[in-house]
Amino acid sequence: MRARDNILGKIRAALGRSRPLTDTEAAPVRMALRQNRRGPLPTMTWELVPRFRERCLSLSSTVDEVASLELLPAAVKRYLASNNLPQGCVCWPQFAGLDWAGAGLAVQARPATGEDPVGVTGAYCAIAETGTLMLLSGAGTPLKNSLLPETHVAVVQASRIVRCIEDGWDLLRREHGTLPRQVAFISGPSRTADIEMTLVIGIHGPYRVHIILVGA
Repeated sequence: MRARDNILGKIRAALGRSRPLTDTEAAPVRMALRQNRRGPLPTMTWELVPRFRERCLSLSSTVDEVASLELLPAAVKRYLASNNLPQGCVCWPQFAGLDWAGAGLAVQARPATGEDPVGVTGAYCAIAETGTLMLLSGAGTPLKNSLLPETHVAVVQASRIVRCIEDGWDLLRREHGTLPRQVAFISGPSRTADIEMTLVIGIHGPYRVHIILVGA
């Protein structure tokens, strides 16, 4: 706590304060934080699914659509075969009961390791404005499956696409109350241009992000 106290002490000094706020003084601040007030937002009159698809493609993700979850194994098989990718995956437990073997895929429901080439995940929700996936950490939703494999296949229910990131946070607060340990936002394949302004794909995560919309 010493480093934290030092930092807070410097902030107080910069604000001209010599002591921490009392509970009475801090009450309005805490109340304002609990209200989660939104800042100004642009006009967003577009349809959710077309906008989400458009933004995903602009971020170098690829997009497919299936009518129901039962068709997911065949869709994953098509994607892997068309890109000459390995026919084995790790997936989140929620997809373990699908007929992966019938589609000709070897799929294990477990967290990914550095040796797994393809990871299949769901998404808590998706953000139409930016083409972003919102994932929550948890025992049944290992974030490793979206980070370690070179190919990330994300399953998005069309009904879970929200308009903007503020809507995503509001949905999380309504449904969960207490926030999870980690909330991950994924916008296309990993990329950086930190080194000599040269764009490099896959430097901190997957080279490929393939999104399968269910029920679009």
